[in-house]
Amino acid sequence: MISLIYSAGLRRSELLNLTPQDIMSERMLIRIMGKGKKCRYSLLSEKVLCELREYFKEYRPKKWLFEGDTPGEKYSASALVKVLKEAADRAGIRHRVHVHMLRHSFATHLLEQGTDLRTIQELLGHNDIKTTSIYLHVTSAHKSSIPNPLDSLDDS
Repeated sequence: MISLIYSAGLRRSELLNLTPQDIMSERMLIRIMGKGKKCRYSLLSEKVLCELREYFKEYRPKKWLFEGDTPGEKYSASALVKVLKEAADRAGIRHRVHVHMLRHSFATHLLEQGTDLRTIQELLGHNDIKTTSIYLHVTSAHKSSIPNPLDSLDDS
């Protein structure tokens, strides 16, 4: 679940509302019903697809991709928060971790890899580019990797 949230930039509710049919492995996309019942598509990671195939074999989800303890019910938000907290503890992360941090990291990492803001806006399902522009903060590591334009000028 955690890998899927990060790799597709999902909101908590979007993850919990996924159905098995939303995983479009032949196109390497995930169909997401976002805010306001708007449908969009995001990326399906090959690593996540392999994990999902194993998950499908073991759990055979029917109505919801991630089902709760009661058959036919979706996984609860509180159970997801607990899974994330346990994963953070195992990873040695001591500060509080939120599901939305994974979505934020998805957008930031895409931006640092050179993905244009308009594409990130679409992947995140933002109506307004101003909402996506929150991710324009640039990390120090990224700044130091940018070549200085003066250094690329010919000295002749």
